[in-house]
Amino acid sequence: MNNTNKIKHLEMIENIIERMAKNCFQLKAWTMTLVVLIGGLAAKDTERKFIIIAFIPIIVFWLLDTYYLRLERQYRILYKTVTEKRDDEIDFSMDLSQIQNMSISDSKKICPLNCFLSTTEIVFYLPITVTLGVIIYILNIFG
Repeated sequence: MNNTNKIKHLEMIENIIERMAKNCFQLKAWTMTLVVLIGGLAAKDTERKFIIIAFIPIIVFWLLDTYYLRLERQYRILYKTVTEKRDDEIDFSMDLSQIQNMSISDSKKICPLNCFLSTTEIVFYLPITVTLGVIIYILNIFG
């Protein structure tokens, strides 16, 4: 049996999944860069309340990261769907709406709230948010 079409379609989906993962990584790098930059400017500036602005990139990038994680998970489900097709059924579609008969666990995985609160998001963004909150609290007490 020749699975050339299926292999090419799966490679296309793999490339998209890889791009989504890279986007998530770059968003995390930009978050750290901007938070450190804003923190440095606030420490140098006489008005220390400027550091509160650092919450903006954290929230924006957390939401963007959640969006890309959700897309990545949807493409993983599409990948699984394509693996179950016969070669003559391959249409090279990247339309995520064609995903049918999704399991309950898969539908939970792509829920925006579950993506927002996923381990990879919480482990990165929550400590930054808490640390920034502690710094602001300390500056208010001693500043």
